[in-house]
Amino acid sequence: MVGHLAAVIPAHQVQAHVDEVLQLTEVPRPTPGLGEILVAVHAAGFNPTDFMHRARSLFLPPPPLTLGWDVSGTVVETGHGVTLFKPGDEVFGMLPYPHGAGSHAEYVTGPTRAFAAKPAGIDHVQAAALPLAALTAWQALVETAGLRAGQRVLIHAAAGGVGHLAVQIAKERGAHVTGTASSPKHDFLRELGADACIDHRSEDFTDTDERYDVVLDALGGENAIRSVSVLRPGGVLVTLLPGAEDTRAVAEKAQVRAVHLAVEHDQAGMRAIAGLVDRGRLRAHVSGTFPLAEGARAHVLGETGRTTGKLVITVR
Repeated sequence: MVGHLAAVIPAHQVQAHVDEVLQLTEVPRPTPGLGEILVAVHAAGFNPTDFMHRARSLFLPPPPLTLGWDVSGTVVETGHGVTLFKPGDEVFGMLPYPHGAGSHAEYVTGPTRAFAAKPAGIDHVQAAALPLAALTAWQALVETAGLRAGQRVLIHAAAGGVGHLAVQIAKERGAHVTGTASSPKHDFLRELGADACIDHRSEDFTDTDERYDVVLDALGGENAIRSVSVLRPGGVLVTLLPGAEDTRAVAEKAQVRAVHLAVEHDQAGMRAIAGLVDRGRLRAHVSGTFPLAEGARAHVLGETGRTTGKLVITVR
């Protein structure tokens, strides 16, 4: 079987040293199964869930394993029953989370309907930065909260991977957007369309008479619980981290809805995102790229929690 290179977490990982945990290794090239495509990876997005799974397996089995859910590349081969794509097509998408990981490699397989045609107006690096974060923002704001024109939304960590895309999606929906971020990132948020900015280092977002229809929380914990107090009755809090049970109890008393969202692969959502890109309404900010062989550097930078926008691993 033809081999290919992948950034693999080996068994018996040494978690104190990222360079020892991630190893560039030749592994068998995957073969597409029923309803799957084999994609030659050009670029793969990097998300906080990648370094979280590297540090502790979370939802995945023990190593060895290859991380990565975001992918942009070219179809090489199709499995039985595939009608939507053919070899040579450029696609981007999010592999099924969490068990579909494996895009930090030269080749990856995934279900056809996890992918959409890559927008022609952006390159593979831009495309690879979008899927998981943009789907999260879309599923949170549009599908879960039902965000409408004229509503007011608060987006925590608004300069981060999910946050900066959520700002753009909310503005496309006609909402008034407030974002939290450190003050040096406020100009960036305003360029994205944010109407108001809160410096999370020096300001308390609850110290206001402002009441929001929707809050998108990427921080969880106490931040999620405190976010309930700035929602108007009937408002919606969507948090992206576990621990929503405690938040829901507080939300019920305040007559608001609090939910925990786990992103799902979704072709309809990917097509909606591609449409926003094609219309010039959505663009990922890529703050750093790393060759596959230097993926450990992306983990180190990502774990600082200070990244603006997205990091991307380049493969071809």
